[in-house]
Amino acid sequence: MHSREARDVLPLEVRDLGVRLGGRQILEGVTFRLEAGKRTVILGPNGAGKTSLLRALHGLIPSTGAVTWAGGERRRGVEAMVFQHPVMLRRGALANVEYALAVNGVNGAERRRRACTALEEAGLWPLARQPARSLSGGERQRLALARAWALRPRILYLDEPTASLDPGASAAVEREIGRIHAAGTRIVMTTHRLGLARRAADEIIFLDDGKLVEQTPADRFFGDPRSEAARHYLDGELP
Repeated sequence: MHSREARDVLPLEVRDLGVRLGGRQILEGVTFRLEAGKRTVILGPNGAGKTSLLRALHGLIPSTGAVTWAGGERRRGVEAMVFQHPVMLRRGALANVEYALAVNGVNGAERRRRACTALEEAGLWPLARQPARSLSGGERQRLALARAWALRPRILYLDEPTASLDPGASAAVEREIGRIHAAGTRIVMTTHRLGLARRAADEIIFLDDGKLVEQTPADRFFGDPRSEAARHYLDGELP
């Protein structure tokens, strides 16, 4: 649905990106390019800088270096992010989606139409009037995905979208991510679950100690990683 629009703003170019927080260098010299149409999974040990990279790309934390879209600056409305523990407003599921649309300038009948469509496609329409904070963890995560997708972002950042979910809820979230990708939204995701990464990734960005070690097609990364750090990571060993 959005593939033409995605080509309008992609590739995303990241050059020499650095993040320093609390006097500590979190990311340093990170450079890569994201093409349209792929699903990128960011892997790395705890503390490697995965979440900080997503937050920096989305402009939520200060960073150095450059992030440009198709040769230009960041444009309003082309990105959305779903956090590991998404915040739900004290209102119904449908109202949560409508509020996000209203904040982003979608008004009137179009706002209601897009919110209803997002819930229907996420399989959450029967819960439209239920308080969002009363939903299960998996339902809240699917609602967060629906809320983000309703904005029609060209790129969607997902931070550990299946963390702490049971297998059934994880599978439902994974299906929703696949549907959003199929609709043309570019997926960039962190996860510590290698099974999810194997199923969902077209390419892997591997971070270690705040540095980009490799950006590799997923099948090559899992079959023959280039770096010793990645080999240790996949073997479950400490370097």
